[in-house]
Amino acid sequence: MSENAAAAAANPAFFWRLVEFARPLRRHRWLPDAFGVAMFAAALALRFAVDAVLPPGFPFLTFFPVVILTTFFCGLRPGITCATLSTIASWYFFIGPATGMEMTGQAMMALAFFISIASIDIILIHFTFSAADKLRAEKETTARLYESQRTMFQELQHRVANNMQFVAALLLLQKRRVADDPGQAVAALDEARARLDTIARIHRQLHAPERLDLPTGQYLRELCCDLVAASGVENIRCEVTTPDLPLSVTQLTTLSMLVAEVVTNSLKHAFADGRAGSIRILVVPRGPDRYEVSIADDGRGLPAQLDLAASQGLGWRIIQSLASQLGGTLDYGSAGGTTVRVEFAIA
Repeated sequence: MSENAAAAAANPAFFWRLVEFARPLRRHRWLPDAFGVAMFAAALALRFAVDAVLPPGFPFLTFFPVVILTTFFCGLRPGITCATLSTIASWYFFIGPATGMEMTGQAMMALAFFISIASIDIILIHFTFSAADKLRAEKETTARLYESQRTMFQELQHRVANNMQFVAALLLLQKRRVADDPGQAVAALDEARARLDTIARIHRQLHAPERLDLPTGQYLRELCCDLVAASGVENIRCEVTTPDLPLSVTQLTTLSMLVAEVVTNSLKHAFADGRAGSIRILVVPRGPDRYEVSIADDGRGLPAQLDLAASQGLGWRIIQSLASQLGGTLDYGSAGGTTVRVEFAIA
């Protein structure tokens, strides 16, 4: 790189360092105005000090620099104040009354020239700082967007990995079931396909841009209705009562899969004889940042001899696994239908 190119590369860096240095002073409430008045006073004192050695015709010599410096370091209002005071002082002390001179056309032209140049300097500096502020805001926005995208990408990778692990575990369970009863191979593959379809449906709903701020109750209600419609079972009503929970996407995904599994089991077993009924999803607080979700149906209920706690059924094992992922405790009941309850904490 040549010396000229190196100097050109260094100058912008020096300029931006000056801009950053000026920002704290510009943001102060009253200090910029005091600084501007002090700069004017210093320029006036210096002009008086050099008046004896200057030839006639330099009334604005010391005022040009202070107007530029005041506007740069203090902002628009102090710059205008300094320029106004400098104009008045130049006219009074070095052109007009104090010198006994009359305001000739030449003097008026000199004043107009000073006012024009000072105004141009103030406007250019003001717009330079406005552009710098806009550029800084855009850089900060870009940095935030980059960090947000990086975090979302990492979260997506983590979520995809978890889902792949869940799918692998699901297929392993189906494999064991088929190993015990090879005649169930087709049914096992159909169940696996249905669960994978449910997972895909949940993720499409979770990550649709128009659904990012959807309330928890509306989201679970639409999920339940979607599962009922997909099952082909008729005359089943979904009732959802829940506050809007501050769940992370990971927790909401797990909760959705848990609700989907329980609702699917109810549709498959509780209303197998074609009876009408309802599925109720209720979320109630159980303490600071703790909630209980219950999914209940009014179907035919569990067989009297069935103990779900000791059951090795695939659906129940998946429900237990999802409740564990939520960090929750699982309970069930069979009065007037089947009820599954999970108490968990908001992460």
